Amino acid sequence: MNLEDLRSEIDRIDREVLGLLNERVRLAAEIGKIKHSQGLAVYAPQREEEVFRKLQEMNSGPLDEKAIRSIYREVISAAIALEKTMIIAYLGPEATFTHQAALKKFGSSVGYLALSTINDIFTAVEKGEADYGVIPIENSTEGAVIHSLDTFVDSDLKIVAQVFLEISHHLISQSGLQEIKRVYSKDQALGQCRRWLQRYLPHANFIEADSTAGAVEIARDDKTAAAVASELAAELYKVPIVARNIQDKADNMTRFLVVGENSAGPVDAGNDKSSYLFSIRDEPGALQRALEPFSARGINLCKIESRPSKRKAWDYYFFVDILGHHDDPQVREAIAELERRSPMVKWLGSFPNSA
Repeated sequence: MNLEDLRSEIDRIDREVLGLLNERVRLAAEIGKIKHSQGLAVYAPQREEEVFRKLQEMNSGPLDEKAIRSIYREVISAAIALEKTMIIAYLGPEATFTHQAALKKFGSSVGYLALSTINDIFTAVEKGEADYGVIPIENSTEGAVIHSLDTFVDSDLKIVAQVFLEISHHLISQSGLQEIKRVYSKDQALGQCRRWLQRYLPHANFIEADSTAGAVEIARDDKTAAAVASELAAELYKVPIVARNIQDKADNMTRFLVVGENSAGPVDAGNDKSSYLFSIRDEPGALQRALEPFSARGINLCKIESRPSKRKAWDYYFFVDILGHHDDPQVREAIAELERRSPMVKWLGSFPNSA
């Protein structure tokens, strides 16, 4: 076939694909009506993950899994937007990494609400001002985001999904390195670039900002200031990038959580993750005994983090992630035994263990 023949064939395929996409969205809208009549949530993370896995199994290339997920993310986003007006709260302003994680999870067809603090995100979802919230929970370089962990203590919201985002930091400023006197960014971002900043900007002061995008706004208005933020933020606020990829580790990754009123249903064996919060008695071996119910049943404990309870000195809460769903029989048995051994146990949610 010549060039014109190939283009005509592509046009024919596009017509077929467009027709099938519209048919798919119409069917999804019908499912949305049934869900609404039964009082079910429109967004079902476990079903979404099931769709992605089936697509991966059917895919014969040349599109890879990442491309397939990106394409169908927007298809699903468009379908959800037809079913209801969904609002996603995130840690703003626009172009923060949390905003990018929210877009990666929910696509561009739903509505977004930028908020100033993690507490504001929880409050917006609790009050019904947003359907879901997206918050950072941990970074592969700097560890846990303590504000997010602490907010779970008093909130009844549940974790419904997780999002992983590769983090590339850039130095953004209107001036060269020698003219920069102050560098602004989130504490986590500054920490992820600590060695680079100390090496190339030893004369500058490092100042915590409310957000990476907010730091770029400061750098836009102050020629002696710089920001550590994303390329998207630099483009949005029209401030030049002075140095690219200044993070100390090339494989810099942040995990974000999606919180909502109800947790996700199970995907299948081995593909769910659950989060819990518990306290222990002040006695020798208490933590070991608290974890025994998981190890005795072969349940993989993939994360543990401690935080001061703030109720009395040297009293701690422990946050754990396990592989398995809260409704799995073995997990229920383990949690029942943990409740007998611990003063307080709180289920924070179960969700697909997707990367």
